[in-house]
Amino acid sequence: MSSRKTALVTGAAARIGAEITETLHKRGCDVLIHYNSNREGAQKLAGRLNAERSRSAFLAQADLSSPDGIESLADQVHKHFDRLDLLVNNASRFYPTIAGETHAWQWDDLLNSNLRGPFFLVQALLEKLRIAGGSVVNIVDIHAERPMREHPVYCISKAGLAMMTKSLAKELGPSIRVNGVSPGAILWPEHEPDAGNKQSILGRTALGRLGSPADIASAVAYLALDAPYVTGQILSVDGGRSLNI
Repeated sequence: MSSRKTALVTGAAARIGAEITETLHKRGCDVLIHYNSNREGAQKLAGRLNAERSRSAFLAQADLSSPDGIESLADQVHKHFDRLDLLVNNASRFYPTIAGETHAWQWDDLLNSNLRGPFFLVQALLEKLRIAGGSVVNIVDIHAERPMREHPVYCISKAGLAMMTKSLAKELGPSIRVNGVSPGAILWPEHEPDAGNKQSILGRTALGRLGSPADIASAVAYLALDAPYVTGQILSVDGGRSLNI
């Protein structure tokens, strides 16, 4: 077993999750790259990281919307690491749910993935986090506080994750710190908004531009590795978007 710090990043195969994983790896962490379906992306990321530092990146597949998937991921953590310094709950599902047209399965899917999964994953990994005096960083969303039209269930799930961050910080201190990062406009969704909607979003952002995945990754690294007296906080990384009502 390595003596280096260890980190599990969920939803780590692409986009913001991959950037977080690479940043933590550059800071000296061994990383467990969780993915659900994007095995190719996870393998490519692990290959790059292991080329930089042998046996420092490992793969773990699990569907975190199900209890069996959470148990499976916890087992894979136990297989690779004898301690866990950092859990980053990044995996998330995002799609519209219009009031009056929302199905119960959509509610269950979004709440299970975005809220229940992170909670029970923390619970499953408590012993390893306590041994390390570790921390949890949850990737929240500015829409936990600012509702997004046609996405009420997603917003509800992220609002719950924000409260989970604060509640667990109180419950798990002093041995485990729990914080969150709340991104604003960082990457456009896979189904990009039209040009008018993009301009409207950026027009309500004080810095007037998109952020980058590196902005989120550096905030995660700060809370996880550089802020030993910070817990129960949610850091907005939104270019000033939350300044506008």
